[in-house]
Amino acid sequence: MRRGGARIALCGAVMALSIAPARADTLRDALASAYNTNPTLQAARANQRGVDENVVIERAAGLPRVAGDASYSEVLHSSYSDPGNLYPDRQVNAGLSLSVPVYSGGAVRNAVRAAKVRVKAGQADLRATESAIFSQVTAVYMDVILNEAIVGLNMKLVDVLGVNLQATSDRFEIGDLTRTDVAQSSARLELARGDLRSARANLVEARERYIRLVGHAPGQLTPPPPLPSMPVSAEEAVAVALQFNPDLIAAQERADAARYDIKVAGSSRLPTVELFTSGNFADSLGSGTLATDMINGTGSDRTTSASAGVRATIPLYQGGRPAALERQAQAGASAALEQQVAIEREVIAQVRSAYSSWQAANAIIASTESAISAATLSLEGVQAENTVGNRTILDILNAEQELRNARVQLVTAQRNAYVAGFTLLAAMGKAEARDLDLDTGGPLYDPQDNYRRVKGKYFDWSFDPDPVTQATRTVDSPAQDGEISGTQ
Repeated sequence: MRRGGARIALCGAVMALSIAPARADTLRDALASAYNTNPTLQAARANQRGVDENVVIERAAGLPRVAGDASYSEVLHSSYSDPGNLYPDRQVNAGLSLSVPVYSGGAVRNAVRAAKVRVKAGQADLRATESAIFSQVTAVYMDVILNEAIVGLNMKLVDVLGVNLQATSDRFEIGDLTRTDVAQSSARLELARGDLRSARANLVEARERYIRLVGHAPGQLTPPPPLPSMPVSAEEAVAVALQFNPDLIAAQERADAARYDIKVAGSSRLPTVELFTSGNFADSLGSGTLATDMINGTGSDRTTSASAGVRATIPLYQGGRPAALERQAQAGASAALEQQVAIEREVIAQVRSAYSSWQAANAIIASTESAISAATLSLEGVQAENTVGNRTILDILNAEQELRNARVQLVTAQRNAYVAGFTLLAAMGKAEARDLDLDTGGPLYDPQDNYRRVKGKYFDWSFDPDPVTQATRTVDSPAQDGEISGTQ
């Protein structure tokens, strides 16, 4: 692969249209802010922490279980007489039981394996979410730059056409031009003003999307850095994507987990074995001494007992439920395998399409730069020929419009090339914080840290702190306008 293969930035002439304000933002700043504060990404991390707990939940079914019970009862009414206090009027009972699963037909073991594989799938999904958020941030970052540039170009055109209308009116006053020339100049000016209003509306929309994704309003956005490690061919990009694309990895892991689901379903036909022990305590609280004397001959109204043993459950007939569960699991595994192929197709198509768009946009940049040079010379020539009467005012207006259109096409192509390049990296699985060497103000979030933290927990009273919002709200962000620096 080439390092730094695409050095795409908006042209200096367009960037010079605005004056730098006090605060400047870079694409890396925007990505880091989204990494730390974007609610979609924060929610995905929280969901993955929930997936981690499935391993603990499934493993618990194979661990010892201890339970206690206690009761207090009192006779409120009895229709028979009790001579000699034979039956107690009140009683306290308490018991403690312990059961230890010995064999479950492989259900617990395979369920834990499936849960562990699904943890890996969830971690791949989290990578995909991060990559998708970064792609959206990159696109909106470039959209803001693009729309600011278009606003600047339209402002410049309005200024030029305003001067042109004034000059045309002056020449009309002295009889050098006709009323038609004035009308043509006025019409072009009004159209340019309409284009400027549309451009400002588009800029407002882009800035508001930036706030939604990044968490704060954009400052002066600087040109983005070169894209790293761009592939030299579509085939190379596809090969990398098939190895690293997180959506494809997640689909592969889910297909593996579904195979364990089949084993879990089949285990319901097999016997289960567990060891058990229990102890019980009863006290009539002095209300049934005669009865207890007759039972134990001790004169005490308390009794205790203990037992231990082995319990085996052997399924003989369950109405076809085990077979149905296994067939259901097989169908789910089949669906997971087909889904894996579908995602593979989607990834291949996405990579090839993004590569083609990236290449096309780069080619458009080169041709449009040539077109701008030619349009600039054309405008100068038309203006010169107009002074000697060989060109009309309409010819000048057309030449100015062509130059403006070429400049808009250039900044649009530059935006499209960068976004397509980043989309290509994302599809290849190479557009995450770790790939971009992103400075987030601290260590990168590693979902494996939480999994390692919780997988060894066995205590029923182990709590995490109550959750608090990690994402930043944007309710206090001011409404955006369509102005650019130096014009506000």
